[in-house]
Amino acid sequence: QVQLMESEGGLVQAGGSLRLSCAASGSLYRVNGMGYYRQVPGKQREFVAAFDSRGGTNLGDSMKGRVTISGDYSKNTVYLQMNSLKPEDTAIYSCAAEVLLVQDGSPKTFYGQGTQVTVSS
Repeated sequence: QVQLMESEGGLVQAGGSLRLSCAASGSLYRVNGMGYYRQVPGKQREFVAAFDSRGGTNLGDSMKGRVTISGDYSKNTVYLQMNSLKPEDTAIYSCAAEVLLVQDGSPKTFYGQGTQVTVSS
């Protein structure tokens, strides 16, 4: 199995910043990419950002210009830096990792439990 250890979110004032991190460990041969999604109860899950093992990034529209993502794949860890946070960014942020399994090299995506980020006005 593969485990994703996510840092805690928290309460931030509007205009503030927050950094989340996520580390993958367990029965994985290699991490292909890691990223974050967010979800507000009652709404669809939304893609935030992703960072692949070759250094490529992909940013979702919802936070583009206010978020950067980076990673250290020697540690199988990704970092999400969120700036200029708005109350509408309040959501549960979950890490995701696409890995190659050590058992057979097949790709599989794992998701973290998620952490609450609340932005107050």
